[in-house]
Parts: sequence; structure tokens; C-alpha cells
Amino acid sequence: MVDVPGLGLPLSLVLLLAGTGLIVAEALAPGAHFIVIGVALLVAGLVGVLLPPGLGALSVFILAAVVLLAGAVSLYAYREFDFYGGRGSGQTSDSEALRGKSGRVTERVTTSEGEVKLEEGGFNPYYRARTTSGSIEVGEEVIVVDPGGGNVVTVESLHSGEDPIDRELARERRRTERERAADEDRESNTESGTETA
Repeated sequence: MVDVPGLGLPLSLVLLLAGTGLIVAEALAPGAHFIVIGVALLVAGLVGVLLPPGLGALSVFILAAVVLLAGAVSLYAYREFDFYGGRGSGQTSDSEALRGKSGRVTERVTTSEGEVKLEEGGFNPYYRARTTSGSIEVGEEVIVVDPGGGNVVTVESLHSGEDPIDRELARERRRTERERAADEDRESNTESGTETA
């Protein structure tokens, strides 16, 4: 078996130790960051221990192929069996996934500062928050209306009585009323123009 320069240890033992270390790291901090490569290195290390010592440099190529094959198989198994919960629940969500999440104010939220704790907010559910107008007091329930990239979220009180849909409906009613008034003005101008002719 080929020794790793500088360590004086056989390559198979180094792979075995590295794989075991990554699997232990995965157990301490779950999230599938280390499991695939850890399993691949562990399997390659075990195969290396079983290889006859007379292969020399050829064993390096065999172990490289085993790492690739074991990595592909463990990645497939990880994705297929979804060990970390229901489909997609183990995945990190982007900031857009915060839109519509509710929570409570932990530090008074104003247009320039504040903090909220979101339900289902991930590992650290506390987010810096702003509101579009006024202020929201500690303990009030809020909803995220703009995730803002995830660093600072824009929230509104759930008790404000008006949500984005209500605001959009009111805006549409005002636009329709303006259009109706403009149409009535045009009609009255047309009728008065025909009477004078």
C-alpha cells in the first residue's frame, strides 16, 4: 500500500480516519454537509485495508474509483431516502421563503430598527426587522411582508386590520373610481358639445 507523504501512514488508513471523522462531524452537526463524502472516504478506506499490499501505485487509482463510486451511491441514497425528514424539509430555504411567516416582536419595531422571532424561523429564528410605517410594540404578532434578502425583514402587525391584499383592493377601487369619474366627465363634455352645435 502507498504511504501518504508527510504522515507516514498508509493511504487506506488516512481515508478510513478521514471518513470516520466526517461521519462523526455529521452526527454532531446534522445537515448532510459531511455525510456523502464521509461515507465515500470510509468505504474507500475499508476497501484499501482489504487490498493486497503488492498493488503499489495501482491501489491509488483503485481507491480513487471507489471514492467516486461510493460517493455517487451515497448521494443517490441520501436524495432518494431523504433521511432528514419529509421531502425538502431538510433543505435550507432562501430568504423568499420567509414571506408570509408569522412571529412575535421581541424588540420594538419601527421604520429603522427592531427585532422579531419568527415561528419556523430556522436554526436562529431571531431577525432584525423594520415596518413600513409607525411602530409595533413588543409581544405583538407580526407577518413578514418583505424578506429583504433575509438580513432585515419588513413586517406588519397582524392586528393592523389591513393586509397587502386589502391595500391592493383599495388601490384598485380608487383607480376604478377615477376611471369612472373620467368617463363621466368625457360623456358630459360630449353631450354638452352636441347640444351647442
